[in-house]
Amino acid sequence: MPKIIDNLDQQVATAVNHYWTTRKAQGERQKSKGTSDAGLRSAVTGGAQMDGFIDLVTKIILDTGIENKYVYQKKSLELPGFFRPTKEWDLLVIKDGNLVAAVEAKSQVGPSFGNNFNNRTEEAMGTALDLWTAFREGAFNGDTQPFLGYFFMLEDCEASTRPVRVKEPHFKVFPEFEGASYMKRYELFCKKLVRERHYTSASFITSDSVNGVNGTYKEPSKDLAFSNFARSLSSHVRIFAE
Repeated sequence: MPKIIDNLDQQVATAVNHYWTTRKAQGERQKSKGTSDAGLRSAVTGGAQMDGFIDLVTKIILDTGIENKYVYQKKSLELPGFFRPTKEWDLLVIKDGNLVAAVEAKSQVGPSFGNNFNNRTEEAMGTALDLWTAFREGAFNGDTQPFLGYFFMLEDCEASTRPVRVKEPHFKVFPEFEGASYMKRYELFCKKLVRERHYTSASFITSDSVNGVNGTYKEPSKDLAFSNFARSLSSHVRIFAE
């Protein structure tokens, strides 16, 4: 395996540190401008926060031997869709006119976990449906399925870990959702994205705002460990690198 995969824990910790320190700096700048409320929204809108994770995924890809010119992470990130003209991804690998890999990296920090959970899940499902339908219709110049990756980091806090009641006015929800916290809901969601083959691989980690600046993070599910995500991505891209 590539050397970078042998040192993933430290690499992920560095990306987690970047996330929280960048978010803190964004919040301080917003306060100085008198827009402190935007600090809560920056968990969704502050793209720079996720740069550490995108850079790490890029390193994993380049470690396969594929040339840098085939990897896109700052520009030219649009792909054609079937239900909409285009969708902008966080990272793409395109070689010889073929889509090799597409990766989404998202996060959520409180306090509004309810509405944002619905938005995030609907977005991820819609994105996958759009891409795979476009693939079926020949949008990406080939029959080889691309790697579709989904990475998510959630704030570990009281609001994300407490049980959440579900409303069942007409029919019962699936039992795994009964009393499940938002953290558990995200874990289930990422597992089902892969199980139902909407994404090739997914990774789900959590981190709290206090210890996160030191790079501390957790992986609630072994199935969604970042190491599994990295190895799956590396194996797929390596075929094209060779």
